[in-house]
Amino acid sequence: MAKKSKTESAPAPASKSVSKKSASVNIGISDKNRAAVANDLQILLADESLLYAKTRNFHWNVEGPHFGPLHKLFEAQYTELAEVIDSIAERIRKVGHYAVGTLSGFLNLARLLEHNGEGDGTDRDMIQALLDDHETIIREMRNTIDRADDTYKDAGTADFLTGLMEQHETMAWMLRAHLA
Repeated sequence: MAKKSKTESAPAPASKSVSKKSASVNIGISDKNRAAVANDLQILLADESLLYAKTRNFHWNVEGPHFGPLHKLFEAQYTELAEVIDSIAERIRKVGHYAVGTLSGFLNLARLLEHNGEGDGTDRDMIQALLDDHETIIREMRNTIDRADDTYKDAGTADFLTGLMEQHETMAWMLRAHLA
């Protein structure tokens, strides 16, 4: 899957199954629909993992007059993202598939771009990069929620994703406030 810019995203790949099925699951959702949901969740897991690493990188490398508050903000956000990542992986397991858990797997699936520099850019650049990624995830989640509910008949995943989307909206708001 080709990498997209931080403000551009691609829909989940329809033809490539990235989820490995586990034991038989009978939760009222067809195998085909559970596989499609798991694939969407795998891509989200990859995006979240990339955003976690980027946020942690910025926490370690932020400098300047706003170091203290930004160091704490980035730490709070990567801590929250760690919980989000775990909950997505667990949701993948609940629908009967194994979660991707390797860095190469995440990089292969992620729609977000990795940040390779240390200490390049200003604190405002860091905030803007994180804000762009959160907003990309929010937009993608809206599409994934609709697919989960309407196409795949998985209200549980749709509800789960709605809660995660609200967490991202809050994190984006906090970042946006620092840019005002």
